[in-house]
Amino acid sequence: MTVGDSLGLSDSRERHIVRALQLVLVGLLFFGVVTVQVEVVASVGLALGVTLLPALLRREYGYAMDPGLVLWITVAMVLHVAGSLRLYAQYQWYDEITHAVSATLIAGVGYAAFRALELHSDDIDVPSEFRAVFVVVFVLAAGVLWEVLEYVLGGLVTVYGIDDIVTDFVFNAVGAAIVAVWGTGYVSRLVGFFGDRLRSGT
Repeated sequence: MTVGDSLGLSDSRERHIVRALQLVLVGLLFFGVVTVQVEVVASVGLALGVTLLPALLRREYGYAMDPGLVLWITVAMVLHVAGSLRLYAQYQWYDEITHAVSATLIAGVGYAAFRALELHSDDIDVPSEFRAVFVVVFVLAAGVLWEVLEYVLGGLVTVYGIDDIVTDFVFNAVGAAIVAVWGTGYVSRLVGFFGDRLRSGT
């Protein structure tokens, strides 16, 4: 099953939505440059770069990522950028939604990498319950790294305090749990890609 199947969108429709969202990011990047807003340029530039990773993987490795997964990545990045443009400060619920969506994406990538490693190695054989635990722990660990990065970047990223950090972790866990219980099937092709990279490396 693909993300597009669940959303009822064709591959071409998903690609059109991705291109439209990327154009929005390009427009925001231009706005940030013209108005000399370093925080906006950094946030939008990073988000735009992440949305271009699937194209880079296709060019470098011949891996055509599921368009629904590309849309998933792009939506997560656009939500983050919109949040950095004052929505995080104005609406607590927006921050929670964004963290949950981002957590589902990180959980999907983490699961795909772990599952590929498990299938690649004869020495690794874990029960499905442990895979679910791994997904949640992986996302929480990524959340710790993100919070440290926010602290280090200081002037470029707004830090809202301890209460916000705790809430972020709660919704990171929610997003991870969603993928652990219902979403691992959506990244099966990504598991295959990681597996191919592991085989080519050996």
